[in-house]
Amino acid sequence: MRRREGPGDSAAVPRGCGPRIAPLSEAMRPLRQQVFERVRAAGFMPRVQVAKELGVSPATVTAVTSELIRAGYLEEISVPVEAADATRGRPPVALGVCPGAHHVAGMKLSDREHTAVIVDFAGNLVASETIPNVPGPGDAETLLDAADGLLTRVCHRAGMARSDLSALGIGVPGFVDNFHGLVHWSPILEERGVKLAAAAQDRLGLEVTIDNDANLVALAELWFGAGRDMADFAVVTIEHGLGMGLVLNHRLFRGSHGLGLELGHIKVQLDGALCRCGQRGCLEAYVADYALVREAAVALNWMHKDVRPNHVLLESLYDHAKAGNGAARSIFRRAGRYLAVGLANVVNLFDPALIILSGERMRFDYLYAADTLAEMESLVLQAGRAVPPIEVHAWGDLLWAHGAAALALSSVTEASLSQQREVAAQ
Repeated sequence: MRRREGPGDSAAVPRGCGPRIAPLSEAMRPLRQQVFERVRAAGFMPRVQVAKELGVSPATVTAVTSELIRAGYLEEISVPVEAADATRGRPPVALGVCPGAHHVAGMKLSDREHTAVIVDFAGNLVASETIPNVPGPGDAETLLDAADGLLTRVCHRAGMARSDLSALGIGVPGFVDNFHGLVHWSPILEERGVKLAAAAQDRLGLEVTIDNDANLVALAELWFGAGRDMADFAVVTIEHGLGMGLVLNHRLFRGSHGLGLELGHIKVQLDGALCRCGQRGCLEAYVADYALVREAAVALNWMHKDVRPNHVLLESLYDHAKAGNGAARSIFRRAGRYLAVGLANVVNLFDPALIILSGERMRFDYLYAADTLAEMESLVLQAGRAVPPIEVHAWGDLLWAHGAAALALSSVTEASLSQQREVAAQ
């Protein structure tokens, strides 16, 4: 297992973004979009290489890229010396994305803090901002107030007006219907069935797309991280709850109703512990922070500490475990065993090439200790295959906001290239 620190919260996004799809492996999407996205994923790419990777003629690529250049989405750039043959007479030229063609914002709204980023059309980080939040559920109007203030602050930091943005992606924890912009349930909202995308769009004056926050981590890995070269991988997040994002064939999988991959709410115990979703026996109810605090309150006689925030109690529990307290260690060990069950189910169901563990609770190494991973391996079907590697990515909260920005970039790209096809056909 590898642990990656990743690009910290202040690091710029690497040049090029989006999935790097193997040559000659995609034919379902419109050719214009394939050309554009390959250039964006590479950072820069000569026309001849685009033609080679897509299996089309150079003349076809020239025609398509000429349209994209006229539309202001691609531009010709000089290839860096180290990437070209400097002995030739003419400076080598490649294609690159026009960064200023669009700017989008991504935002994660959560229990303890809200984070936002602005990126350009090439995926470069322009600005970021974080504001604290009061823990616990609130009403939708209060959440929109916070989103409004956060957007104003990140735009100010970027030196941009809100009208300079083409779209906004928002991630929230809970059961989120991406297709209809609907939050069925979230631990940060008192109400159920909130039409958050439409409400945010009206309030903020931007095109808004929403998604479950675990899906945003998968998108961030797919667009900016370890998943860029992988067709299939899974992300499991452990924060205030337990989430999962799944990428199949370089695309985020959401299920037929946009509500799939709720790993935290698979049932591991009939009539078991109460989950914050209202049901019993969910995996989350044995692994998430409130589950650890619940166990600690009994095992360590912490009933008198109820007034202290969960994150403070968790830090105390972890300190006790590190100091050798047997009860504290057993709490983490039990949670790790339940996590092993969940991870084994992910392997048995989807056979991913990689599992990435992410989220704030990855600080607690007891959850993915060697004996936990060994137990996971023992629960995986023995079929002569290697168990997928597991990596722990200790990225900060801005990772989630980058995933929301990728959500917005994807939406803007689809809309822009679709609009260009209509103009070209007239």
